[in-house]
Amino acid sequence: MHETDRRNAELLWEHHLMGHELRAADIAVALGSTNLGVASHAAELYHRDLFPVLVLSGGNSPSTLARFPRGEAVHYREHVLSLGVPEAAVLMEPHSTNTGENFAFTRDLVARSGLAPKTVLVVCKPYMERRAYATVRRLWPSVEPVCSSAPLSLEEYVADIGDEKLVVDMVVGDTQRVIEYPARGFSIPQPVPDDVRAAFEALVRAGYDGRLIER
Repeated sequence: MHETDRRNAELLWEHHLMGHELRAADIAVALGSTNLGVASHAAELYHRDLFPVLVLSGGNSPSTLARFPRGEAVHYREHVLSLGVPEAAVLMEPHSTNTGENFAFTRDLVARSGLAPKTVLVVCKPYMERRAYATVRRLWPSVEPVCSSAPLSLEEYVADIGDEKLVVDMVVGDTQRVIEYPARGFSIPQPVPDDVRAAFEALVRAGYDGRLIER
């Protein structure tokens, strides 16, 4: 990656981190992903006694079907159980195909389960924190969300995934969604500083456009 592109990608990465202080919550929601890192982080937080109930949310998407053929939530459940999270503490939402559905379906599942949480710990990928926060505030306004992700730098995350172009594409795509989704009713507005917008546009021009939505 060109050094300018790297600096721009790191700027976007840091912008997406909400910097929330971890605190106990009524439930946690782990958002489905392309790898098990989110599930591992959720299990770690459970063992720190930060929540009593963990909802694993995710069906399939084109990017996860090959890796998790039985659905993201199903594979996440197997993983967190293997890490010592008790079965009784786990709820599974296996149908969602996007972040909006993650929260809408989880909200409904939680209500059907007789739970009425006031606080939710949202566990997701680092570059998804800001969009996840904006989405849950829009679709589940009765809860107060706190976001958490594995404490990884962009460089560390790229090393874990093994595909630099794919990771930067995803970071750029999430930045676009933070900017454009409020007008579509999918999320609440978030501040996007001028330098973040400029970095986003520069990376699009540089060809990191594999996860963009139609503008």
